[in-house]
This record gives sequence, structure tokens and C-alpha cells, in this order.
Amino acid sequence: MIAFDNVSVRYPRATSDALDRVSLATTRGTITAIVGPNGSGKSTVVRSLIRRVPLRDGRITIGGQPLSDLSGPDFARRVAVVTQREDLTFPVLVSDYVALGRFPHLGVWHAAGPADESAITAAMGTAGVDELASRRVDMLSGGEWQRVRLARALAQGGDVLVLDEPTAFLDVGHEMAVFELLERLARDGQTVLLVSHELNLVARFASHMVLLDHGRVVADGRPVDVMEAGVLERVYQWPVSIVADPIDGTPTLVLKRSR
Repeated sequence: MIAFDNVSVRYPRATSDALDRVSLATTRGTITAIVGPNGSGKSTVVRSLIRRVPLRDGRITIGGQPLSDLSGPDFARRVAVVTQREDLTFPVLVSDYVALGRFPHLGVWHAAGPADESAITAAMGTAGVDELASRRVDMLSGGEWQRVRLARALAQGGDVLVLDEPTAFLDVGHEMAVFELLERLARDGQTVLLVSHELNLVARFASHMVLLDHGRVVADGRPVDVMEAGVLERVYQWPVSIVADPIDGTPTLVLKRSR
């Protein structure tokens, strides 16, 4: 669904590319995870997808169609995005914020109909934020805010869900709940592209991992192929071991002491 073909991005006044000829592709009905250390270019992948930064070279396609050919509303109807940071100028009720997800389908002058209300209710239930509906968003904890933002993306619908650090501020239980939700969405046919620092959760739930370092793809494939101690030690500059998860056998990162 989403494909990056030799994409390069350089921020103003930077001396090197934030993304250096990055190629990657997602597959319908699977979770693709982009991982890497701080400054590796993970969030730039999302920013380039939502056109916050221009491409220096290469191209991005959605379902084979060049991103540059899609209008903003067309893109929003196909791809729902949860960015890493978001600040609202005016605090609104949670229910009203989640309802914003339907805007690409309604436009400015159209009121939400029964189908939209149903999508909003279903999204809040799926994200587990029903009880927060009458709360103002500026009264939420960090973890609650993350789940409400996910609900807004689910209400938006579309074939593709893109998330930048979706488990930030969440405790371990809610981290697992989010990844299990993403797994269910993928199983139901949605394409999921996420950026995450949580290597062990990614290895358990993702079908495909892309490891970035200094803006370049250094490993790309199944978690068992990417989660190699030698590769991760070189990228993260820290000694590690990779062991099999005792529950399901997925590769699991164990950090060693530095000395």
C-alpha cells in the first residue's frame, strides 16, 4: 500500500540527509515497523508521508499512486495518521475530538450522519476510551491522550493506519493492548505502519521490520532476520543478547551491562 522508493530528505541548514535513499514497502493486512535509535530518521519517514517535509529525491506511492497526485482530503480518506506530537489550540471534549476523524468524509458544511456516529462510537469502544467521552482533552493523562488520538484515527477509517510511537506514555498493560489492537486491525485487512522504540513488542507483533541508522536502511525483513545481536550492537552502540521469548519464541532483546 505505502511504498518509499529511494527517498531522500534533508532539513534546512542540515549538512546531511535525514533520510538517505530509503526504500521500504508495506503489505496489506500486516504490521510493518520502523525502528532505530534516536535521530535515525524514523519520524522523518512519517513527516515525509504527511508532506511536512519535502522530498529531496525519490518518490512515495499510496496503492501505486504517487503521493504528489493525491489531494489532502484524498490522502486523509485513505490514510489515518497518529503523529508523535500534537497540541490543540482550544481544548475540546474527547467525543468531539474523536469526531474530527470523520472530517475528511464530511467536509466543512456537512453534519455527521448515522454512519459517522456509528464509526465514532465503534472507534471509541475499540480504543477503550468510552468512559472519557465527556472529559476535556486537556484534562487527560498522557496515556489517555494517546488512546484518544488512536480513537480519532480509527474513526477516520481508510485502508492504512500510520502511527509514530503509539505507545509513548503508556504503561505495560496498555502497551500490550495497543499492539494487540493493531494486530487485530491487520488481521482484518488493514495496513499498519508504525514507528516504535519498543523492539521486543515490535518483534512479537510485526510481520516486517525496517531498521534505520543515520537515515539509511541497515536491515529489512522479518523480525527474526533483523533482530541480530551484531547488527543491533553496531546500530545502538550497546552490548546486547538476543534470546527466544519463552512464550512464543520470538526474538527478544536483552541489554547487557556496559562493563
